[in-house]
Amino acid sequence: MIANPEIRPPLPPFTEETAIQKIRAAEDAWNSRNPARIALAYTPDSRWRNRSEFVSGREAIVGLLTRKWEKELEYRLIKELWAFTDNRIAVRFAYEWRNEAGDWFRAYGNENWEFDENGLMRERHASINDVAISADERLFHWDMAGPRPADHPGLSDLGL
Repeated sequence: MIANPEIRPPLPPFTEETAIQKIRAAEDAWNSRNPARIALAYTPDSRWRNRSEFVSGREAIVGLLTRKWEKELEYRLIKELWAFTDNRIAVRFAYEWRNEAGDWFRAYGNENWEFDENGLMRERHASINDVAISADERLFHWDMAGPRPADHPGLSDLGL
C-alpha cells in the first residue's frame, strides 16, 4: 500500500505523546535542510509568519527556506513541546548556525502550529531572536548528514 503524501500522521486531535512525535518529525525534517521535502508537511495554501516575513503556499515556503539556508550555514535545530490542544501545538526551539564570515549564532524562538484533519500544518507563526555566540559556546553537535541523535540532550537538558 502506498502512503498518501497528503496525510501526515500523527493526526489531530493530539495527545501529549502524538504532539511530541509531530514535533520530532518536524525537527528531523528541518534538520535535513531540504525545502521541497519540508514543504510537503504543510497544506498547499499554508500561511506562515517567520520573523517579519509572511508567506503563503508551498512554493513560497520552499523559497523562504532556500533563502534561509543560503544564509544560515551549519544549521542544527532542537524543538520541544510547550503546549497542545486538539489541532494546535505550541513549540519552543533553538538552533545554531554560522554566517559566511564564520560568526556563530543561536536563535531562540516560539512557534504556534495549527493542523488540518490530515495532519498537514495550515498555519505556522514563528517569533525568532538571534544571539551571537562564540564557537566555544556551541551546544548542538551532531553530524550534519542526519537528524539529532536520540541520545543528544534536548533544550531543557541543556538548560536552554
